[in-house]
Amino acid sequence: MSEAPRPDDADRIPLEPPSAADSVSAALGNAARRAGLDPSKHSSTGRAVWAAMGGWRGILESVLPSLAFVVLFTVTVDPETRQGNLPLSLGVSVGLALVFTIARLVAKSPPSAALGGLFATVAAALLALFTGRGQDNFVFGFFTNGAYGTAFLVSVLVGWPLIGLAAGYLLGEGTSWRADKRKRRVYSLLSLGWAVLFAARLIVQLPLYFAGDVTTLGTLKIVMGLPLFAPMLAVTWLAVRALSPRRES
Repeated sequence: MSEAPRPDDADRIPLEPPSAADSVSAALGNAARRAGLDPSKHSSTGRAVWAAMGGWRGILESVLPSLAFVVLFTVTVDPETRQGNLPLSLGVSVGLALVFTIARLVAKSPPSAALGGLFATVAAALLALFTGRGQDNFVFGFFTNGAYGTAFLVSVLVGWPLIGLAAGYLLGEGTSWRADKRKRRVYSLLSLGWAVLFAARLIVQLPLYFAGDVTTLGTLKIVMGLPLFAPMLAVTWLAVRALSPRRES
């Protein structure tokens, strides 16, 4: 005689695990939200972009360490060796990054966000000190741009643009946007635009790296950083909000 089912057996149906696309979408959406890109909190593009850049503190954290390195390296260049005072330039750059990190920790910012930038700055400085070449302070940035650019490009080629995955999570659509040809096209173009941005940095900066032109390389790194990032982010934000279900009434 078979055992009668218990009343709670029906409640024990295993849940279907989330698909890889849903998991990636959630990860990208949460990352965007932590960066300040939350449609429910910002009504204007300016505020969203400003929040994503971290306000004045975020801008200073992004620009000052690199600027200090470039300026100090340039003013201390030896005409014969074409190399500046590397220990001094790197020391001040790392010191500024450390000050910003401590300030974030004191303000109780997430430790990962506070320590990530410092780790990257220290690692790049150690590499440059090891090789004795100022241009090697920018090597890790090349790998970062290459990785991001490749990820955006591949996502477009396989039909799952990263901008669409992030937007779908933030707007509560999941991956249903893929059924809308207009949204797929816009999200693909936006993702391709980001891929072009990262590729442009490599195309412009790598020749300067191999030429050993530290001053121009460092200057263009700053110029092609936030000044290009902010407009691209604004365009992305405007396009995503225009496709938001909240405005499709």
